[in-house]
Amino acid sequence: MAGPMAAEPNSRPRAGGGERAALVIAHPGHELRVHGWLEQARPEVFVLTDGSGHTGRSRLASTSRLLARAGARPGGIYGRLTDRDLYAALLDGQLDVFVRLAVELGEALARSEIDCVVGDAAEGYNPAHDVCRLVVDAAVVLAGRHRGQRPASYDFPLTQSPEACPDALPCAALHYRLDEIAFARKVAAAADYPELAGEVDAALRAWGRDVFRTECLRLVPSAPVRAAAETEPFYERHGATRVESGRYPRVLRYREHVLPLVRALESLAERGAA
Repeated sequence: MAGPMAAEPNSRPRAGGGERAALVIAHPGHELRVHGWLEQARPEVFVLTDGSGHTGRSRLASTSRLLARAGARPGGIYGRLTDRDLYAALLDGQLDVFVRLAVELGEALARSEIDCVVGDAAEGYNPAHDVCRLVVDAAVVLAGRHRGQRPASYDFPLTQSPEACPDALPCAALHYRLDEIAFARKVAAAADYPELAGEVDAALRAWGRDVFRTECLRLVPSAPVRAAAETEPFYERHGATRVESGRYPRVLRYREHVLPLVRALESLAERGAA
């Protein structure tokens, strides 16, 4: 592949080699993980939340600045929810919030004739990340129904090493290795995202700098909506400690709060948006 990075050859869509691409992320800042791909693909970018977390301060301005420099553009869903709104909707069983997002996203992907969708992986670490993956899975199915052809769908890890790719399935992932110039721009973009300074420092301590030269997009199975693993996710254990300390009033649990959303989006994908 020509350009600032090289991808291992395979028969899958190139996720930025001329196709119309979309990036769908739960929080502003996730685009840093795939900054090299972002510069090449110049996707339409959809962001579910404003990234305000418990601080109440939006991160969208930093992401907007980054996208403009990379030549990417915001989509119609861009900081639609605060993080508190997302958690409250899950805890209160307001599944229609996420069903409407999936319908809107599917229509947008079809309208823009998107060939390739890249989005957050579900890792059981943060419920917003997992919800984003569920919404993307359903929207991809709906977009395929609108257009008659389903976009290729890829995810990328957020809490694992950037090199967390399936070695046993080389045709199911696209591996990019950034050259010096592209990597320097990625490092500069991370340094120019003040709200994520702590997270960037922690990631560098955990894995080192050079590992972030690699960007891996993993092909998502074609099942309508993928349920998370049945083991207790990290966010349940973390939430329980926060409830015990008095910071949170309730624990957000997979079986009680997320699994009903899986079923609702499965039903949406099966019947379509009508």
